[in-house]
Amino acid sequence: MNDVTVYWRPGCPFCVKLRTQLRLARIPYRKVDIWRDPEAAAFVRSVADGNETVPTVVVGDHPAMVNPSVRRIREALHG
Repeated sequence: MNDVTVYWRPGCPFCVKLRTQLRLARIPYRKVDIWRDPEAAAFVRSVADGNETVPTVVVGDHPAMVNPSVRRIREALHG
């Protein structure tokens, strides 16, 4: 099983859009607020060229994806 984790922060319109699309696609996910979790923020910076760019998504053991489309997430889930 490939777990989907969405790293996000409050006020991020791209995060709201992606989370809505994931719900509509019935793709379950876990959300992690990088403003409440310093380790999560550090992880995002480590995969986003030092920036706290969200949404950042991890699917199972696939490499992290910065601001991915739902299509790309589906591909990671099924590929």
